[in-house]
Amino acid sequence: MDDEPLSQWAERCDAKIGRLRAVPLVSGDGPKGAHLHPAMPRAIQRWNGYAWEPYASAANLAAAQRLLYPRDEEPSAAVTPQPLQAGRGRHRKPGPHLQT
Repeated sequence: MDDEPLSQWAERCDAKIGRLRAVPLVSGDGPKGAHLHPAMPRAIQRWNGYAWEPYASAANLAAAQRLLYPRDEEPSAAVTPQPLQAGRGRHRKPGPHLQT
């Protein structure tokens, strides 16, 4: 049996500490899918290594996503749209139905 060393297991578990999740505040059994009830408020929970603890709240799904996945204000300079280059690719050849 290939057992994982305890030090590697501890590192893997510690890497998850601080992870956030959004849980809809609806009645019923346990957390539901994030896409359900998009207008309902959300509880933001943080993993402390042993259990999910309350961290924040959000008014709806969109606000929760802004908390969970913050974006940079400036777009990255590395990603720039490239205009089409002149070429003879198959997709640029006029087909027989386009020839006159």
